[in-house]
Amino acid sequence: MKYSDIKPLIKPLIIGLVAGSVATMIVGFAWGGWVTGGSATLMAKKEANTAVITALAPICVLQFKSQPEAAAKLVALKGLGSYQQGDFVEKTGAANMPGTDKSSNGVAKACANLLVEVAK
Repeated sequence: MKYSDIKPLIKPLIIGLVAGSVATMIVGFAWGGWVTGGSATLMAKKEANTAVITALAPICVLQFKSQPEAAAKLVALKGLGSYQQGDFVEKTGAANMPGTDKSSNGVAKACANLLVEVAK
């Protein structure tokens, strides 16, 4: 086979390879679940934060219930709007894990949600 016989096939071959690659990427990212490294990192951080909150919120509930005047604090908590409940729990110190001075982000809100749900 001579180069002159192959030359007319090269351009359509290259166009087909490029079009096939682009179509594969479009399908992969749109419907195939492919993500970039940055997106994967963000998703992993979000899932890790959710796991931390899920693990620490029950501890917060126990610490809240073991405080002096817990019943009165629970009544006060239930009387607040949902956007204020996390701040209330955080101010009581129940969201602070042993050995820390500050609660992890989101723990107080999750704790408040659990307290209100259990109290219903």
